[in-house]
Amino acid sequence: MTYVIVWRFRAQPARADEFVRAYASDGDWARFFEGGEGFLGTELIEIAGGECLTIDRWVSRAHHERFRDENASEYEAMDQRFEDLCAHEERLGEGESR
Repeated sequence: MTYVIVWRFRAQPARADEFVRAYASDGDWARFFEGGEGFLGTELIEIAGGECLTIDRWVSRAHHERFRDENASEYEAMDQRFEDLCAHEERLGEGESR
């Protein structure tokens, strides 16, 4: 099993290229997460209406939570750094894939 977290985003239209660079599978967020034990990857999926989904994969919930705890200030700084790229951001859910 793999622990996944799914987010829905709508990028600011004028900043769509920046959004992709930050949220893609080889983007800023994925490179940040790569430092975490148990990180398996991020996938960016473009869907209708200019919206995107991201799927973050971790070995387990515990691996993700440990990374968040150990990197809380850096995580918050990343979140603030890219906040203006998004017109909408929503955490859709999380769970174990089978």
